[in-house]
Amino acid sequence: MTRNAEHRELRTLVLLLATAVGLLTTAGVVCLTFAYPRLAEPLAVGAAVLTCLAGLVRLVAKEAGRHR
Repeated sequence: MTRNAEHRELRTLVLLLATAVGLLTTAGVVCLTFAYPRLAEPLAVGAAVLTCLAGLVRLVAKEAGRHR
């Protein structure tokens, strides 16, 4: 197996793991919101902040990949 193929498999595995963790976290937040409706707004603000941070990390990683 070539080195690029090994990296592709690893990237795919990491992507699947991140997707699974994201889905489980989302399901947990939805259940928490149903159990405690007063937490809906703070959780929404937290989700918005995390989304912005994830976008920022993606941009930084993309720029770092360009400069290699």
